Amino acid sequence: MHRLSYPLVTAVLAVTALLPITLVAAAPAAAARTGVVTGSSTSDGPGLPVADGRDQVRLMSVRGAGPFRIGARFARLSAAGLIDWTAPECDGGVVAGVTGAWAGKLILTFRAGRLVGIGTATAPPRSPAGASVGMSFARLEEIYGPRGELVGNDAGTASAYLVRVGSRVELFTGHPIRPGVGYFQIGLASVVERAFREGRPC
Repeated sequence: MHRLSYPLVTAVLAVTALLPITLVAAAPAAAARTGVVTGSSTSDGPGLPVADGRDQVRLMSVRGAGPFRIGARFARLSAAGLIDWTAPECDGGVVAGVTGAWAGKLILTFRAGRLVGIGTATAPPRSPAGASVGMSFARLEEIYGPRGELVGNDAGTASAYLVRVGSRVELFTGHPIRPGVGYFQIGLASVVERAFREGRPC
């Protein structure tokens, strides 16, 4: 891996600080050319959202959030110093908190040593479409249109807004004391959606 020299990094930061308006104005044109946006949504394939580096601590998609990618091994993330605390779940599962820029924002869910779901009760992060904790379910319907749907759990005691992307989902569940979204999850439908519908973590 190549590292930039200190003088070069300093020069780049200085130029960047002097030209924020130019960079912001140029962003929409660059996005149109490359297909990468920092706003509502885009994709690099069928239903797979992408984002540029500025979204690393703001965006959570069905792929993951920052360095926490769905399918990543627990051992690898832990060895990299990205896992803060852990707690056991049923059937040998593990939930974990994270370190770094995402600390206090994400809860990870692992099954058989692999990351299968991520949840947050904060805003940011947001989804690639711009949805986040704190929004009303009506607002989610406006954002997603026919791509999402209001669903209920099997017991009929809770509602959520569900967006399917292949075998993965975005799931927005309610808040315990106020209307609207209180928790935003992404991950494998077989884990995230199933846990909501059955009302159990595993």
